[in-house]
Amino acid sequence: MDLKSGYPFWAVRNGLLQAFPPLQQDLRCEVVVIGAGITAALIADQLLQHGHEVAVIEQRDVGWGSTAASTALLQYEIDTPLRELAKRYGLDAALLAYRACARAIEQLQELAADVGDVDFRNAQSLYYASRRRHLRPLLEEFELRSQHGFAVDWLDAEGVANDYGFAAPGAILSTPAASMDPYRMAYRLLGRVQAQGGRVHDRCRVDHVQSNAKEVHLHTSDGINIRCRHLVMAAGYASQRWLQQRVARNRSSYAFVTDPLPADALGPLRHTLLWETARPYLYLRSTADNRLLIGGEDDAVDVPLRRDAQVDRKAKRLAGKVAKLFPHLSIQPTFAWAGTFAETADGLPFFGPHPQWGPRVHFAMAYGGNGITYSMIGADLVRAAIERRRHPLAQLFSFQRLD
Repeated sequence: MDLKSGYPFWAVRNGLLQAFPPLQQDLRCEVVVIGAGITAALIADQLLQHGHEVAVIEQRDVGWGSTAASTALLQYEIDTPLRELAKRYGLDAALLAYRACARAIEQLQELAADVGDVDFRNAQSLYYASRRRHLRPLLEEFELRSQHGFAVDWLDAEGVANDYGFAAPGAILSTPAASMDPYRMAYRLLGRVQAQGGRVHDRCRVDHVQSNAKEVHLHTSDGINIRCRHLVMAAGYASQRWLQQRVARNRSSYAFVTDPLPADALGPLRHTLLWETARPYLYLRSTADNRLLIGGEDDAVDVPLRRDAQVDRKAKRLAGKVAKLFPHLSIQPTFAWAGTFAETADGLPFFGPHPQWGPRVHFAMAYGGNGITYSMIGADLVRAAIERRRHPLAQLFSFQRLD
């Protein structure tokens, strides 16, 4: 599955950070994780740190799928507003999801400090009304979050203009939020997995999977057989091919990064993630070396050649939108790219077994705009399932909610 187009910044910046050995003989272990992006890396590391025997199998190089194309805005704010999620699943469930996302950012910070060198930076999140008619729903969202203890402030039009220098009817300023280099994080985690006795094998494609009550059998394109007690399917958007049921809709999102900009010119953008109420939404954040990373212009294109052809045009449109917000900044795309992402109907991920495969095959589908935050939660969920422990989000983030 071709998941990206153009020149994703993280892969250009970092290159191939580490080589992992090919799988050359049959393998038996407790847990196999298919995939080696940020989701798989978080899950494999968590399992290994808690005493599980883990092997990671990736058909490409590590981090070379959607992770390389990620813009890595780490927010507790789900694409589906709290008030809408509460209408759908009840307030208690909605609050549980939002609070888990906030805790996940703290967990990611702790993990980044532990592995080091992943450009993790704390930030604020500014969610602004794109149009005047969006103001009332946004204010209602602010009031609901404030009522339930989230760290939020309300900025009216004057406050947005004074503090951030652009025009918007109003905005929610919230914490926690953060950013990081997801490609580097995946490599650092999987390097640790390998150094601590786990196995990581790239350039190994799994063609067939069979599961029964006792174990899971995998067969690779090179004729190698793998047996495990549990399989975690963490292959990103390619995981959908293993399900007969369609659980998400693939779309394309576009992004670019600028050259480094003067720190004084960036001002509050150095420590603020910006996104808007319009759908599809514009979003941006800075990098550790003072570039602006800008994304959006999502569309329903799911054909790689068509997506490839639109990268430059979409980057120019994104640059024009940001230039209108911040005319004093020199917004020119340096590296531009596009990537596949998947949307679920409710903006929530899927973690856990699917009836098609039985209890020993665990899917890790961190779909939506909170992919990395969801993946951190998913690492806890998958470990709880393997250890046969209850988890408060097991049902809400499971396939059962589709019934």
